[in-house]
Amino acid sequence: MPYKPNTPCKHPGCAKLVPSGEKYCAEHKPLHPEYTRSAGGRGYGSKWRSASRAYLREHPLCVECMKRGKYTQTAVVDHIVPHRGDSNLFWDRNNWQPLCKPCHDRKTGREDSRPVYEYTDR
Repeated sequence: MPYKPNTPCKHPGCAKLVPSGEKYCAEHKPLHPEYTRSAGGRGYGSKWRSASRAYLREHPLCVECMKRGKYTQTAVVDHIVPHRGDSNLFWDRNNWQPLCKPCHDRKTGREDSRPVYEYTDR
């Protein structure tokens, strides 16, 4: 049976080949913890599920749909500014907004297709 070909690392500017199904080479995996840690490991455990359900009960309509004059039930609590592992930003309710699934997927797709990286001098 034939093997799937290796694909380039998805990190911007890296052309190293990685096995099919992998996204990043060993050098760039540490820069992308969202792909290497479980949801619970990124903070989306039982405490988050409880808090987000309560938030959605308080805010039942999608804010993006309401801007367009549509009334759509929410499904997801979105972080307005992506937290990227910052727990203060993660739990800041002023950084939360209620979105329906299609609006959340669109917003997250836009943000994740052009991520912002911060590099430190070593």
